[in-house]
Amino acid sequence: MKSEVKENIITVAQDIFMRYGFRKTTMDEIAYAARKGKSSLYYYFKSKEEVFQAVVEKETSVLRSEIVAKVGESSSAKEKLRSYIFVRMEGFKNWGNFYVALKDEYLSNYDFIEKIRRRYDESEVNSITQIIKDGIDSGEFKGLNAELTAKTVLIAMKGLEVPLIVEKDLETNFRKEIDAMLEILFHGICT
Repeated sequence: MKSEVKENIITVAQDIFMRYGFRKTTMDEIAYAARKGKSSLYYYFKSKEEVFQAVVEKETSVLRSEIVAKVGESSSAKEKLRSYIFVRMEGFKNWGNFYVALKDEYLSNYDFIEKIRRRYDESEVNSITQIIKDGIDSGEFKGLNAELTAKTVLIAMKGLEVPLIVEKDLETNFRKEIDAMLEILFHGICT
């Protein structure tokens, strides 16, 4: 029961943070939407920051699971990398609180946000590095510095994030831009 209540608060808060942003959201609004008293909220979370942290961690976890599942369906390293990038970029569109946590300068003042940013960047570099190493081992990619290449891919993805979030015609332009980026990348690393 206790974990169900906490999960409900996180789910409700996720929607409110998405709608109003971190700064404008209040504990009163979260309590009202969760149909709980404000004191009940403080039983589960010490502060709005702690609620937001739980929301961001939930979104991070879901996004990672989606990426792992989709990458696992792919047989070649090239397809794994393509799947990774598509799911990640679509995830940022769907999991807006996580994206805001990664990008909002105001939130940089919170230590937990910096930790989440660092952990996520490290996780991405590690995941992409492994895909590239697998591609090198299978002969799909030529021998190169897998970690440096992973960091380059990550930088390229980050360059597409803002247009993705702002773009109205997501499906058409987003896929074309990622395919163009991958074609440039693959012609540079495929044997």
